[in-house]
Amino acid sequence: MASKLAPNGDIYSTVNGFIEKVQSESKVTARKNGFVKPAFAQNGKIHHVAQNGGLYQKTFNQTFEETPMLVAVLTYMGYGILTLFGYLRDFLREWKIEKCHHATEREEQKDFVPLYQDFENFYTRNLYMRIRDSWNRPICSVPGAKFDVMERVSYDYNWSFNFTGTVIKDVLNMGSYNYLGFAESRGFCADAATKATIQYGTGICSTRQEIGNLDKHEEMEKLVARFLGVEAAMAFGMGFATNSMNIPALVGKGCLILSDELNHASLVLGARLSGATIRVFKHNNMQSLDKLLKDAIVHGQPRTRRPWKKILIVVEGIYSMEGSIVRLPEIVALKKKYKAYLYLDEAHSIGALGPTGRGVVEYFDLNPKDVDVMMGTFTKSFGAAGGYIGGKKELVDYLRSHSHSTVYATSMSAPVAEQIIASMKCIMGEDGTTLGKPLSASVEDTGQTRVQQLAENTRYFRRRLKEMGFIIYGNDDSPVVPLMLYMPAKIGAFGREMLKRNIGVVVVGFPATPIIESRARFCVSAAHTTEMLDTALKVIEEVGDLLQLKYSRHKLVPLIDHPFDETTYEENED
Repeated sequence: MASKLAPNGDIYSTVNGFIEKVQSESKVTARKNGFVKPAFAQNGKIHHVAQNGGLYQKTFNQTFEETPMLVAVLTYMGYGILTLFGYLRDFLREWKIEKCHHATEREEQKDFVPLYQDFENFYTRNLYMRIRDSWNRPICSVPGAKFDVMERVSYDYNWSFNFTGTVIKDVLNMGSYNYLGFAESRGFCADAATKATIQYGTGICSTRQEIGNLDKHEEMEKLVARFLGVEAAMAFGMGFATNSMNIPALVGKGCLILSDELNHASLVLGARLSGATIRVFKHNNMQSLDKLLKDAIVHGQPRTRRPWKKILIVVEGIYSMEGSIVRLPEIVALKKKYKAYLYLDEAHSIGALGPTGRGVVEYFDLNPKDVDVMMGTFTKSFGAAGGYIGGKKELVDYLRSHSHSTVYATSMSAPVAEQIIASMKCIMGEDGTTLGKPLSASVEDTGQTRVQQLAENTRYFRRRLKEMGFIIYGNDDSPVVPLMLYMPAKIGAFGREMLKRNIGVVVVGFPATPIIESRARFCVSAAHTTEMLDTALKVIEEVGDLLQLKYSRHKLVPLIDHPFDETTYEENED
């Protein structure tokens, strides 16, 4: 176990009898979105439900309303028009009629192999630049419930920016991943980090394996393991590298990775770097995953038909663009059925889900031992930096000597480690003090009250947006709240209009999302008061009316009399 996760070869002892079962189970009715067409489906609209309620102990409600046909057509037309004008402007640039701002080869290097792929930058050059001012806005304060933004202007259509010297004060922050409000410059956590800075300094200047292993690192890792309920844990200085550098240490050639189609770029990069075979299943779709697992067991590796050395299922706790929560009980059941391994990325769910903030595993009341590799980051709920991996001691010991993130990366700085320790102790109730200012006259500001406040804020904010008529994706308990914009012109317009009204938001478009599913992504925080949320909601409704963003047709109706599982997909019958 110390050198690798156990192979899946033992399950092939019963493969002959299993093939017949697979073939019989595969004869099902036609699927849409991967879900078996339910008996109650009628002509017109179909509502798809994965009926696995026996695995859930409470309501699990996720909704994804269909894009209205007219909106989809207009969105495609918008991108088409922008593309035509892009080709026209490229023609003008080629003939020096319009000034060219993008990176090009120097004249003396014209015979070289091109360093810049001109056509690949078409989208950035002609579409992204039109709304570039909606991103990378510099802030000059703590990114708490409110922050200060440095005003900037562009005189060359967003190719460059100049600062005006004006600071936009007290912008309501609806975009940062500050789920529990620990991104703060005062209070228990900030004081602890300040003390660590004085004692240890800001840099370690060495790796953990050399002379960069501090007592704070050891304390932090033991605390993380106890918080997660696992045997051991280890920390890394960068959340992205926690995925991209550790997956290649766990799987390689002859292994199979089954990855959700909406997994984060760090997971995708790690899978590609590993050299393992990658197969993608539809987002949160258990029928799609089940089929891939069956095929992997029955057919084995391509050409040789040998058993896969390992099968690793890779999923996220909360998907940061969809606001959906992984269907973990079903995935664990499939993992056990086929004797595969499970890699769970809890970057957005740790601290933000569960009665005590212990993530999606606690949210579904599952055993942490059912997840082979528990990954998460400290950059969101804990207001710090870096990531962790938790699991069995043999797994952690193996990664300490085989992970590039451990062997070659500089150690996490002491103030960051202390911020993690302090915030985690607050959540666990081991800080020995309240965190400062009360949430209300009768409620003390403790770690647990922050977890509860986040849950209340999330449900309130989502419910109000749906009542206004916006199309909102995801789970009712997810603090990531995508509001659908669709059309490319409305991406920039929404971000600008919100900032004019002192609300800071994140807008997202292609290629980070499907081309017709541009959106604004709100992140709810425990630091938000009800008054702040009401202010944001009032402005969102005002801008929504201005830009005509209330697309919802309220077609989502209560589905079946199943008490637990109500994931809804609305679409037209072909």
